[in-house]
Amino acid sequence: MSKTQVRPSRDLRNNYADVVKSIKQDNSHVIITNKGVGEIVLISMDEYADFEEFQHHRFIYNELQKSKALENDPNIKRVSQDEMVAPLMEQRRARNNV
Repeated sequence: MSKTQVRPSRDLRNNYADVVKSIKQDNSHVIITNKGVGEIVLISMDEYADFEEFQHHRFIYNELQKSKALENDPNIKRVSQDEMVAPLMEQRRARNNV
C-alpha cells in the first residue's frame, strides 16, 4: 500500500529531484498544495499505468453491463449479421455499376 505525502508547491520548484525520488522509492503519492489547498497529485508512471488499466477495465465492464441490459430488452429488434450487411453490400454494388 502506498503512502501519501503533502508538500507545498515550492517543494516541487525547489526540490524536484527529492520529490521524484520519494515517489519512486516509497511508491508514494504526493499532493502538491498551493496556499494550503490541495492542487495536484503526483504519482509514478507505474501507478499511472495501473490506474489507466483499471479505468479501461471499468469502462469495458460498464459497456458489458449496458450490452446485457439491451440483450434482455424485448423492445429491441434483433437482426443477423447477414441482414445487417446485405443493404450495405447492395449499395456498394450499385455504386460500382454506375
